[in-house]
Amino acid sequence: MPELPEVHALAGDLESRLRGLSVQRLDVLAFHALKTFDPPPTALTGQTVEQVGRHGKFLDLQIGNLHLIIHLALAGWIRWRDQAPTSMPSRKSPIAARLVTENGSGIDITEAGTRKGLALHIVTEPSEVPGIADLGPDALDVTEAQFSQILQAAGRSPIKKVLRKQSVIAGIGNAYSDEILHRAKMSPFQPAAMKPDDAAALYTAMRQSLQEALTRAEGQAASELKKEKKSGLRVHGRFGEPCPECGDTIKQVVYSDSSFQYCPGCQNNGKAFSDRGIDRLL
Repeated sequence: MPELPEVHALAGDLESRLRGLSVQRLDVLAFHALKTFDPPPTALTGQTVEQVGRHGKFLDLQIGNLHLIIHLALAGWIRWRDQAPTSMPSRKSPIAARLVTENGSGIDITEAGTRKGLALHIVTEPSEVPGIADLGPDALDVTEAQFSQILQAAGRSPIKKVLRKQSVIAGIGNAYSDEILHRAKMSPFQPAAMKPDDAAALYTAMRQSLQEALTRAEGQAASELKKEKKSGLRVHGRFGEPCPECGDTIKQVVYSDSSFQYCPGCQNNGKAFSDRGIDRLL
């Protein structure tokens, strides 16, 4: 799933390509992805792309006085095309929607896999999208004092869950929460309400992890962002590899629909957490 650094870089890449162009059409091919009906997609025709930004993990294409809001969910992505094909994609195509501009260039909004979570909204104000209206402060904008208050308010909730909850802090998902907690040398299960020194260390780890990822992603084309994200991750997706900090083997915990990776040496005094999936196999 694209998170704050990738969505931020996507917005920058699309801004440089689309700003100032008028929209020829928006073809919605996966109708389950379109969550609004008024205004319709045809309302974007002839309107100019004014800017491209983001709200947490939501992309925001301001087109005339409307906003095309895109949430890429688990398996969505953006593919740039210098020239749109003349034929429509087949039913089996991963393309959920296609935006074509006045000169034929534009984007394909794709979604792979069977779990369909991609969401498109056409609205007059971004706040009309429930997910945006409920967003907490952006992870790059929250102050250390605000962050400390957020943690205290979360009480005994596991810190990984708190970092991922968009209504609490916007922009962080499964991958970067793993990276942040590893950098802070903190257990994913540690209660969010923690000592001031621990909260300060976690805040610093969050800022550093996201800023470094932003630096790597900045200026990258959309086609390169997935590869760039994966290459920069130190523990997430590295199950079985040595920890780059202490050399211990990176472990993981698997849930029904997700997993996370961590270093026992750095984050849990050398002890592995119980993993029900692996435990059942053993």
